[in-house]
Amino acid sequence: MRVKTVRVLTGVVRWTGLVLSAVLVLHVIFVVGAGNPDNGIVSFVSDAADVAVIGFEDLFLPADPQLEVLLNYGIAAIFWLVASSIAVRIVRAVGGEDSER
Repeated sequence: MRVKTVRVLTGVVRWTGLVLSAVLVLHVIFVVGAGNPDNGIVSFVSDAADVAVIGFEDLFLPADPQLEVLLNYGIAAIFWLVASSIAVRIVRAVGGEDSER
């Protein structure tokens, strides 16, 4: 039972990091590619990215707004991938499961 719980929890953590990173990357693509801000998908992704960026939104302040989004939201996406990987390792270690995966 413990092993199954650890595997489910690590799956949730991994997928959460992946989804947050994907939202941030999509936001960067929409901004750099000049996506229509009135489109529902672009608007939804923008709102979700504003939540997922968690403090990275003003890390760098270059003159070009597209470069600003690329740097800040891109770094936030990398953060979520790294943080979720570390969290998975911690959950596995605490749960007593080998880190073979």
